[in-house]
Amino acid sequence: MRKGLLAAALAAALAASAGAARADELIESYGAYIGQDDLYNSSNARLTQPWQVIRQDRANVHRFGVRQPGDDLDGYFASARNRELAERMIRAGRIERSAARRLLDGDVQIHVEIWRGAGGDYINISVD
Repeated sequence: MRKGLLAAALAAALAASAGAARADELIESYGAYIGQDDLYNSSNARLTQPWQVIRQDRANVHRFGVRQPGDDLDGYFASARNRELAERMIRAGRIERSAARRLLDGDVQIHVEIWRGAGGDYINISVD
């Protein structure tokens, strides 16, 4: 009986530690102000998807030097390659439908969290 309880406790401890080892890791977070400049691409076409706006905002900050009050710097999207991944990362992450609509309207402050999980990096976005 004692061996059975010990084995069960050991199995539970191993399962708990394996779950903790696979926990997602917050890579970085930043705030950004989504202004009218962030809603249009370099060809002056209106952007229609949240990932496009996030990508344009970060390109404005890192590539074009266009920062607005409320735009924090981040290290992750300083890489053009990482900005290209924004669509997949937002799809894998979380943004509420109402937050996506507000982001697409512009003139809002957002908070972005970049996470690393077993399935890859992803983004969670909230609108203040």
